[in-house]
Amino acid sequence: MKTWYGLALGGVLLLAAPTARGCDICGCFMGITPYDNQSSLALLHRYRVFNGYAALGQAPHLRPAGARLAWPAALNSDDGYAHRHSGNAADFEVFRVLELRGKYFLSRRVEVNAFVPYVLNTSQINGRQLNVAGLGDITVFGGYHLLRAIETAGVQSRLIVGGGLKVPTGDFRRTNAAGRRYALLNQPGTGTTDGFVYATYVGSYRGFGLSLNSSYRVASENTFANSLAPSTTTFASAFYRVALGENWQVYPSAQFFYERTKGEMLDGQLTGEHAMHNALLGPGLEVFYRNLSLNTSLQLPVYTAPTDHPASAGRLVLGLGYSFKQTRYLLGKK
Repeated sequence: MKTWYGLALGGVLLLAAPTARGCDICGCFMGITPYDNQSSLALLHRYRVFNGYAALGQAPHLRPAGARLAWPAALNSDDGYAHRHSGNAADFEVFRVLELRGKYFLSRRVEVNAFVPYVLNTSQINGRQLNVAGLGDITVFGGYHLLRAIETAGVQSRLIVGGGLKVPTGDFRRTNAAGRRYALLNQPGTGTTDGFVYATYVGSYRGFGLSLNSSYRVASENTFANSLAPSTTTFASAFYRVALGENWQVYPSAQFFYERTKGEMLDGQLTGEHAMHNALLGPGLEVFYRNLSLNTSLQLPVYTAPTDHPASAGRLVLGLGYSFKQTRYLLGKK
């Protein structure tokens, strides 16, 4: 393992509302790792909830009644659900993703990533609940480490730029008993192919560090002429390294998440559904023992633009990872 100054991103981002579901419309930062150029595997669980109609003065709740954090009451069920918002304070939309992530360094500067999600959606409106589960849309992307100043005195820096695709592997044709298709964001997949680009900067000095990630995504239409409008996400994390002996490292952090999109589209026109303009802020804690890692974060809303849908109420992330001691690369030493 190189010195901790070789800070890199464990996953960089996940770009695609379809896999993140429920209006996690742009991305998810994986976390910071002290391992320089180490290929890795990780398992993440993400929970995103929308609750409370702000226009009616209803406060959002991270866990409204009936919303389970880890697992829905049933994987696939429908007790008469209809997607009609009428201001019921008990309404909520919960989007959970259990996701396997893999990273491999082709060289010291080139990495490839793949995210395979299993989606667990719950939506409750007017006392009726829908649960939908299944394989989501797989994301693949690559990154180039444009700046790699990690063995210098003073400030250490890394700048990563890249892009990739979200491919339509998830089912987007689920219907109710009457044969009516569920709304786009209630489906495990979207049927769209999304392209995205991103840039990530990580810098550190004497234990203090800052990471910034920004991404932009565009989506194609599916066979129903549905799509999502272009979206942007920005993630920022201010962290501090605490070394506990030879094998343990702890990174407490303050994390900021921002997303914006005009929402769903039909035949190339905005529908007004699930437009997003949110900012969230909260603590994070990452613990490393040798090559094992634990990533946790909680973010609560600090800004939500007016909407007639339940408001963004927060997100939770829990991840377990393992980094391999990679010493050889397919593309040579550099």
